[in-house]
Amino acid sequence: MRRALAALVVPVVTASVAAGRASRRQRVLDRRFGDLVRALALREAVGRLPEPAEAPTVAVVIPAYNEAGAIGAVLKELPPELCGHAVEVIVVVDGGDDDTETVVREAGHFAVVHPVNRGQGDALRTGFALALRRGAQIVMTMDADGQHRPDEMERLVAPVAAGEADYVQGSRFLGAYDDAGGARDLGIRFFTRVVNLLGARGISDCTNGFRAVRASSLAQLRLEEDRFSAPEILIESARRGLRMREVPVHIRSRSHGESKKPRRLGYPVGYLAACLRVWARRDHRCPVDSPADEGLHPHG
Repeated sequence: MRRALAALVVPVVTASVAAGRASRRQRVLDRRFGDLVRALALREAVGRLPEPAEAPTVAVVIPAYNEAGAIGAVLKELPPELCGHAVEVIVVVDGGDDDTETVVREAGHFAVVHPVNRGQGDALRTGFALALRRGAQIVMTMDADGQHRPDEMERLVAPVAAGEADYVQGSRFLGAYDDAGGARDLGIRFFTRVVNLLGARGISDCTNGFRAVRASSLAQLRLEEDRFSAPEILIESARRGLRMREVPVHIRSRSHGESKKPRRLGYPVGYLAACLRVWARRDHRCPVDSPADEGLHPHG
């Protein structure tokens, strides 16, 4: 019986170990490919951008994937300055097959283009690297689909500009949420509890991409996730001792198109896996992960 059991167990264990190693190798290769995509996009962007402004700036980083129908209206609503800082918009066009890049450039803003879709995390890392290279004092992020209200941007920037916080996150649960209720609502609340258990500090809305971060604080974060960036940014910010705050915001329904998040179980499984990967990191240093991130971690 024992021999028969061993004959069954050993192949299963061996196959599981081999599958785990293959998965890790695939992740390494995918990360290297993403680093190459981001480095090429940044090199092309830096070569054609004007000189950075001398005045203090807020860089507004907007990842966009097939958002040609929505992003034009978003860009028109953006203010020219926030809390005495000039606003510089950086849209990262993360692959796609529509006219998002054309819409952004016709609106007079920067469009940094990934030739292939890499996910929100890599798009944000590209935007962050460019914002820091251009000397931004504060970096904001917001969505391209119209869910975040530009008239609420100052609410997030003000505590950072005043030196009262390093990281300010918008919360739909402290404010308003057009699509409240249902499975998505429950999922956000569940994962918010998970993120808080893994290191964040009393956050009430863990998936909200409407945030403002002091640039010098952003440069301390170790960011590696290519798609599920929200829990990584929160856990890393708490890990680095950033002064974190939430403010109420109104999350509107999408103005156009459909959500780009993975369908069915893809999103919750991917989000949970990202949470656990970030929490399990043993090396808490801030390395320069790739040529694309040179200058993103000046204190690594």
